[in-house]
Amino acid sequence: MSKNVLSASIIAIGLLLWLGSGLFSGESAPKEHPSLTLQEQALPESGGKELSRVRVEPIKAQARTRYLVLRGRTESKRMVQVKSEIAGQIVSRPVERGMRVARGDLLCEVAVDDREAAVVEAKAAFENARIEYEGALKLKAQGLQSQIAIAGSAARQEAARAQLQRQELNLERTRISAPFDGVVEDLHMNTGDYATPGAPCVTLIDLDPMLVKADVSETEVENLGLGDRAFGQTSVGGEIVGLVTFVGKQSDPVTRTYPVEITVENGDYSIRSGLTVSARIGLGDVQAHQVSPALFTLNDAGEIGLRTVDKANRVVFHTVRIIEDGPEGVWVTGLPRTTRLITVGQEFVADGEVIEPMYSNDPGTQVAQP
Repeated sequence: MSKNVLSASIIAIGLLLWLGSGLFSGESAPKEHPSLTLQEQALPESGGKELSRVRVEPIKAQARTRYLVLRGRTESKRMVQVKSEIAGQIVSRPVERGMRVARGDLLCEVAVDDREAAVVEAKAAFENARIEYEGALKLKAQGLQSQIAIAGSAARQEAARAQLQRQELNLERTRISAPFDGVVEDLHMNTGDYATPGAPCVTLIDLDPMLVKADVSETEVENLGLGDRAFGQTSVGGEIVGLVTFVGKQSDPVTRTYPVEITVENGDYSIRSGLTVSARIGLGDVQAHQVSPALFTLNDAGEIGLRTVDKANRVVFHTVRIIEDGPEGVWVTGLPRTTRLITVGQEFVADGEVIEPMYSNDPGTQVAQP
């Protein structure tokens, strides 16, 4: 081994010994930082982490009427096609579409033809049968008429009476009249058309009272009762007031909802059939809080709710139910009567987490950030 190589080896070994001596020296061990120790001792049981700050606002429940909101449509009480019962030419149709008619008003008139003559003939036949029967009774009183002859006279009289009634009814049927008060919605015949039995003359709708038909969920149907007062608004801005007159007993097999009908007075026919309606039915007073919808959040189960802070400054999630929506916020149930609602930072804290609540009048405070 050359002298240079030997010298280099000795120098390298000495350098390694000098560097390694510091690893085992007690003087080089890092000392505990006194300020860090004090900070850790000052924090609560939060793993040494600083508490999240959230802004809270004390709120108190108020008495509020709970309403059941239904979405439905207006529907006429009845709509029928008024039809002819006899054959003949239409000689008159005094109504037009949109006209209001009263019960008994003429809608279409069929030609009389020989129906009046048939009535005259039937009256004469009945009168003859009546006189014959009365004569038979007089003869019977004198003992000159048999019981069989009396029965035959009575039968002929009743047959003549029935024939007269048929002919009179046939004559009456030349006038096709409105069966109820309503509005002419459609026309099916004009003057000169030939009517056959069963042919429609006009379509007539009954708009007073008007029905509002809606569906209610199975969780709310038991809260409804006949006679409950309902009020709301149509899609064109009209106000409605009515009473619940029908609550179904059989649910829809697909939607699991029950049919509901609200009867609304409509004497001026101002409410049209087929309008969308938002109706509210009062279900009694409840304790509720008014909050901003921007404060809603979801829990792990996907339920909508609000986060509050309890007396121990822990975050608590409450599922809530919206009972009313208005321009100044929504009214909800499900919160404690008096509570501290998290208004800023609710999305960045978890249920059960201990936080530092900050109030709206605390200046210069920073709240939880993502």
